[in-house]
Amino acid sequence: MSGARQGRALLGCIADDFTGATDLANMLVRGGMRTMQTIGVPETPEVAAAARGADALVVALKSRTIEAADAISQSLAALEWLRAQGCRQFFFKYCSTFDSTDAGNIGPVAEALLDALADLPGSGLTIACPAFPENGRTVYRGHLFVADALLNESGMENHPLTPMRDPNLVRVLERQTQGKVGLVRYDAVARGSDAVRAALAAEQAKGVRIAIADAISDSDLHTLGAACMDRALVTGGSGLALGLPENFRRAGLLSATCDAGALPCVDGGAAVLAGSASKATLAQVGAWRASRPAFRIDPLALARGEPLVERAVAFAREHSEASTPEPVLVYATATPDEVRAAQHELGVERAGALVEAALASIARALHALGVRRFVVAGGETSGAVVQALGVRALRIGAQIDPGVPATVSIGPTPLALALKSGNFGSVDFFEKALRQLGGAAS
Repeated sequence: MSGARQGRALLGCIADDFTGATDLANMLVRGGMRTMQTIGVPETPEVAAAARGADALVVALKSRTIEAADAISQSLAALEWLRAQGCRQFFFKYCSTFDSTDAGNIGPVAEALLDALADLPGSGLTIACPAFPENGRTVYRGHLFVADALLNESGMENHPLTPMRDPNLVRVLERQTQGKVGLVRYDAVARGSDAVRAALAAEQAKGVRIAIADAISDSDLHTLGAACMDRALVTGGSGLALGLPENFRRAGLLSATCDAGALPCVDGGAAVLAGSASKATLAQVGAWRASRPAFRIDPLALARGEPLVERAVAFAREHSEASTPEPVLVYATATPDEVRAAQHELGVERAGALVEAALASIARALHALGVRRFVVAGGETSGAVVQALGVRALRIGAQIDPGVPATVSIGPTPLALALKSGNFGSVDFFEKALRQLGGAAS
C-alpha cells in the first residue's frame, strides 16, 4: 500500500448483517477512519458521490443465513462495487461468535472473495479471526471462547438459526470449505507481526487458503492487523479491524488528526424496536420495562391475524402525545422456551418473518408520526427496519457501547440510528443510546 491519496476509499468491507456492519464501522472510526456504511450494494450515483469523502466503506448485506450461493453472489457484487470505488484492501466481516452452519456461509464466501481477488498481490491466503476481547470473544488454539465458556457452552448452541455446537473453528471451517484450513497459534502471535507473517507464509506453502488466527487481547488484534498489511483480503469479527487503520497511517495514506466520528444533529421523536432473543437483549428489555412503556409483539398473535401493528402504533402515539412525552419500546424479544414454542407452531422461517415484517411496518408508521431517532436491537430486525425506512447509507459516529456506534443516515431527511447486535450492549443500553442519539453534535 503506497502512493498519494486521491480522495478515494482505502478499505472496502463486506459485512454479512446490518448490525455487524455498524460494529465494524465503529472500530474503523475509533481507528481514525472516516467511515460510510451502505445498506446493500449501492445502486445510485448519489451514494458513490458521498463515498468519495470516506476512508473506509462498509457494505452491509443480509447474507448470514441465506443460501450459500446467494450469499456468494451478493458478496461478489459488493466486492465489485468496492473495487470500483478504488479500495486497496478488503475485509469480510462476520459475527464474533462465528455464526454459520456446516453449509456456510463464512467459508464459501471467503473462498469466493479470494478467487475474485486473484489478480491482486497477497490473495493466496487470508486469515479468519472472530476474536473481540472487549466483548469477551477470544480464540486460543483455534477454539472460540465467549467469556470463560467455550462457544458450544455459551448459549450459542441454542441459536435458532445458527446453533454453534463445535468450538474448534478449524473443524467448523473445514466443513464449509473446499480448500485447506490452517491455524496460526498463539505462540506465533505473541512473538509479534513478523512471526505471524512467517506463520502465514508457512501455512500458505502447505496449501492452506484460510488460516484461523488466535487472539486473546486487543494487542493481539493489532499484531494480526499489522501482519496482514499486504494481504488483499482479511476476514474476521469487527475486533480484527482495530489493527488495520494504522497500516494506512504508516503508509502516509491516512490523517492522524481527522475527527472521524463527527455527526450532524437530528431532532425528532424517538423509539426502541427489539427483535433479538439473545440474553443481552432480554436483559435490556427487562431493564426498560421496569420503568418505561413497552408493547410486546407475539408472533403467534400475528399469525392469528390480530392487529398488533396498529395497536403498537396507537400505544406509541398515546405516549408521544402525553403531557410528559416519552419514547416507547416495541419488542418481540422472548425467552428461549417462548421462541421454541412459536417456532414449533409456525416454523422457524415464518416466525422470524412475521416479527420482522411487523417491526418494519411499525417503524414506517412511527416515522410518519415524526420519530427520527431509532434504537434497534437484533441483526435481522435492524436489516428489516432500515430497509423499511428507505435508508441506503449511514455516516458512522462515536461508540455508544463496544461494537455499537451512533449513526446518521445520508439523505434529504436524516435519521439517527443505533443498530445493535442482539448480544451487545450493557443492560441500560436503550437509555444510553437514546441519550447519545439525542445529543449528537454537528
